[in-house]
Amino acid sequence: MSVEQMPLEIAYGSEVKRAKDASRPKESAATQFRNALRIQESLTAGLERRTLVWLAERMPAQVNSDHLTLVGFAAMFLACGSYMIARWNHAGLLLATICLALNWFGDSLDGTLARVRNRQRPRYGFYVDHVIDSIGALLLMGGLAASGYLDERIAMGMLVAFLLLSIETYLATYTMGTFRMSFWKLGPTEIRILLAAGNLALWLYPNARVPSLQYRLFDFGGMVAIVGMGGMLAISAASHTTKLYREETRP
Repeated sequence: MSVEQMPLEIAYGSEVKRAKDASRPKESAATQFRNALRIQESLTAGLERRTLVWLAERMPAQVNSDHLTLVGFAAMFLACGSYMIARWNHAGLLLATICLALNWFGDSLDGTLARVRNRQRPRYGFYVDHVIDSIGALLLMGGLAASGYLDERIAMGMLVAFLLLSIETYLATYTMGTFRMSFWKLGPTEIRILLAAGNLALWLYPNARVPSLQYRLFDFGGMVAIVGMGGMLAISAASHTTKLYREETRP
C-alpha cells in the first residue's frame, strides 16, 4: 500500500493528532484548577467561622473582597508604625492591638465574603492572600524589633521560621491537595489574640518579665514561637515526605 492509499491517521499519525488536538477547545487554567481541601482546626475556628459569615451577610454591596484585602494589608503597615511609636510612647501598643483587629477583619473576611456571594477567584485569592501574608509578617516583625520590646535577633528568627513553615504549607497544598491553616490548635487568629494580650500586658507593665526566668515578655514568647514553628515544620515535612515517598516509589 502506498502512502497515498493509507488512511491519514496511519500515514501522518503525529501530524494529524496534533492538528486534531489544536482544533479542540482547550480548558483554561482556571477551569482545570482545583481548590485544595482547607483544614482549619484551631481553637476559635467554629466561632470565627460563624462570626465571619454573619458579617459577610451584612456587608454593604459596595464593599467587595478586594477592598477587605486592602484593609487587612494596610492594617499591617499601621501595626508596624504603631510598634515603632511604642518605643517612645506606650500608647503605640494599644494602637498596634487595634491594627491587629483591623487586620483580622480584612484578612479573614475577604475570602468568606467571596464565598457567601459566590464570587470566588481561587487562584487569584490564594496567590494574593499569601503574598500579602509574607509581606505582612515582615512588617510585623520589623515593627516589633523597632519597638524595643523584642530583641532584633529573635524577631529575625521568628520571621525565618514563619516563612519556612509557610513554604512547607504551600508545597503541601500543591503536592498533597490539602491546605492546613492551623497547627496544634493554633492559627492566625490565635496568634493575633496572644500578641494582643502581650501588648496589653506591656502597656500595663512595660518592664514585664517571665517569672523565675527573667526573660522579657516578648523575647520569651518569641523564642517559644521559634521552637514551636520549627517543630511544626519538622513534623509536617517528615510526614509529607514519607507519604509522598510511599505513594510514588515503585516496588
